[in-house]
Amino acid sequence: MSDLLTPIIRAMRKGIGPAIPSVCSAHPDVIAAGLRLAREHNMPALIEATSNQVNQFGGYTGMTPADFITFVLDIAAAHGLGDVPVILGGDHLGPQAWRNLSSDAAMSHAEVMIAAYVRAGFTKIHLDCSEGCQGEPAQVGDALAAARAARLATVAEAAAPDPEALTYIVGTEVPPPGGARHDDEGIQPTPPGNARATLAAHEEAFAAAGASAAWARVRGLVVQPGLEFAPASIHRFDLSQADALSPVLGANDLLCFEAHSTDYQSPEVYADLTMRNFGILKVGPALTFAWREALYALSHVRAWIDGSPHISERMEALMLEQPKYWQGHYHGEGDSLRLMRHFGYADRIRYYWPRAEAEVQGLCAALDGPLPAPLLQQYLPPATLERAARLDLPPARAILQAHVEQTLAAYYPEETC
Repeated sequence: MSDLLTPIIRAMRKGIGPAIPSVCSAHPDVIAAGLRLAREHNMPALIEATSNQVNQFGGYTGMTPADFITFVLDIAAAHGLGDVPVILGGDHLGPQAWRNLSSDAAMSHAEVMIAAYVRAGFTKIHLDCSEGCQGEPAQVGDALAAARAARLATVAEAAAPDPEALTYIVGTEVPPPGGARHDDEGIQPTPPGNARATLAAHEEAFAAAGASAAWARVRGLVVQPGLEFAPASIHRFDLSQADALSPVLGANDLLCFEAHSTDYQSPEVYADLTMRNFGILKVGPALTFAWREALYALSHVRAWIDGSPHISERMEALMLEQPKYWQGHYHGEGDSLRLMRHFGYADRIRYYWPRAEAEVQGLCAALDGPLPAPLLQQYLPPATLERAARLDLPPARAILQAHVEQTLAAYYPEETC
């Protein structure tokens, strides 16, 4: 099994290749769009699952790591994309899914999870031990996080069918999965001294754990570049800020930065981040946000054609019946809270689509035929309609995937950076 990530990072560090977008989603249409864009740009597709989403107990998707790989490969086969090289990543792999337990119990679960990921075939492993467990601070220090990461790396090395195919991502300044919970304009880049200290702590911990071979396969350091999104706002990256972080990497052209929560930024930001040695750009909620955007547009189209109620009515009922996926993430009351449930940048509605699969399928089936161009143009941008026309899919499904592709396309510059 070859390591597909290292050549991309090396080329990016030498200034002759782009960064790679990381599609963090379990949505079938989003995964299909990610695979298609990767093939269009002659790159591997990097698709990641999180520890809360996929783990040995099933996570919130109900999938184990082996199930998720089968899920991705089946989507690729169904769309004629089986020839696309795929890098499968595990995101936020550590004790955080069980942080309400003691550290011993949480780390034991994390060890089983890491082993399950690498045995299944995941090769990009993000070791995230930054969050505290029961009785610990919310964020633990570099030394403890690094020691726990090294412990999990030794488990991964022992469990992997081919350890040389593995690559690791480390870092303790890790933003929460899915964006910040509150609107906060105080986002600051990671200080270079903090980044150096994190690298040093991990190198020392890996050596102490006898995991020097794993340390040689570390390819990314998670740092905060100075961007974020929250339910109702986007903290835009400041293109004019000096690049203070790149010197932290030194001459090691096998190491790059990984940026989380890059959703909703402009194409210029992604190109600029690449120049600042951010080789891995993670995106997730913005892609399902785009999918929901297209689905709601199609529901408006259907309402004009046959008078059907808008699918948002069904989604509102589902979210009120089972509020656990949005409560604590959105704040307010009445109409403002209702708007966030449907249109918040955190896109917590994505957790409810599996429960509305019949309604989505019915909507797509009702639009399975030529649709009035003026009506489509009322609700959907020309670029989406042009891209959809090139896809060999039923009309509604083509529009859904094309709109996701338009969002993801911003991560692929026409020319290498």
